[in-house]
Amino acid sequence: MQPHELEQLIRAVAEEVLNYLGGSGTPPAQTESDEAPCTDCDQRCIERCARRAKQVVAAGADRLSASAPIGTVDADLAPLIDHTLLRPEATRDDIERLCQEALRFGFASVVVNPWYVPLAAERLRGSRVRVCTVVGFPLGATLPQVKLYETEQVLKLGAEEVDMVLNIGALKSSQDEVVESDIRGVVEACHRTGAICKVILETALLTLEEKVRACLASKRAGADFVKTSTGFGPGGATAEDVALMRCVVGPEMGVKAAGGIRSLEELRRMVTAGATRIGASASVRILEEARAGTAGRSAALSTASSPPSFRTTY
Repeated sequence: MQPHELEQLIRAVAEEVLNYLGGSGTPPAQTESDEAPCTDCDQRCIERCARRAKQVVAAGADRLSASAPIGTVDADLAPLIDHTLLRPEATRDDIERLCQEALRFGFASVVVNPWYVPLAAERLRGSRVRVCTVVGFPLGATLPQVKLYETEQVLKLGAEEVDMVLNIGALKSSQDEVVESDIRGVVEACHRTGAICKVILETALLTLEEKVRACLASKRAGADFVKTSTGFGPGGATAEDVALMRCVVGPEMGVKAAGGIRSLEELRRMVTAGATRIGASASVRILEEARAGTAGRSAALSTASSPPSFRTTY
C-alpha cells in the first residue's frame, strides 16, 4: 500500500469512528426492564450477574472472558466464556481448579501461560473445552524465530488457540513488512494444525495510524482475530479502538476487546462498536442463577433470540 493510499484509508476510517462516536452508531433499543438495576448493583455486570451477561450476548458478543473463582453459570451462557488465568504467580493447583471449573460449567476454553498448556491439555482431554495460550507475551519483542518455535511447541503440547503479541517496536519504527512476517509465521503454524491465531495490538501504545497499520498487517498475514490489549499494558479496550479495528479488518475477521471492561455499559459499547469477543480485565464472577430475583428475570430472557454467529470455530 502506497503512503497516500494509507493516508486516505486512515482518514476514511477515522471519519467512520467519529460518526460512530457522534451518535450514528447507537446501541439497540432497550426496554425499561432491561435497564432496571439489580439489587446491590455495583456496575460490574459481566462479573456479577448472569442476567446482564445474557444481554451482552444478545447484543452480539460471541464469547466472554472470565477467571477463577466463579459461581454457577447458566448453561446457555457458559459455552461463550474464555476462562482465563495468566497471572505469573498462578500455581499448579490454580490451573487444576481452572480446568475443573471449565469442565463443570462447559466453558469454551481455558487461557493459560505456555508452561501450563500440557497440564490443561491433560485435564481437558476428551472434552469440548479448548486450550488457549499466549506467545511473545506480554511485550511482543521476542525474536520471530522464537515466537514461531514457541507456537509450534505449545501446539504440540495441546494448545488450540494462540494469542500472540505483535512486534510493537517494529510497528512504531514503520517496519510493517517485519511486523507482517512476524505475524504470518505464527498464523501459518496455527493454521497447519487447525488452531486459531489472535493478534494483540496493545492499542494503548499506538497512534491511530499505527493501529490501522497493525490491523492491515494482521489481515494480510491471515490472522483470525485482532485484539486490543494484553491486560498488562498501560491501558485497555476503548470503543473507539474497537470501531477503528472493525472498520479496518472488515467483517471477515474477529475483533476482541479486552482490558478495563467492568460494566454492562462498557460491554455494550464494545459490541456495538464491532467486538465479537469480550475479555474482562478483572476476574469475572457470575453469581448463581438462583440468587434473589434472578431466576424469574432469566425466565423472561429465555425467549430472547440467539446471538448472530460470526464463525463457528471462534
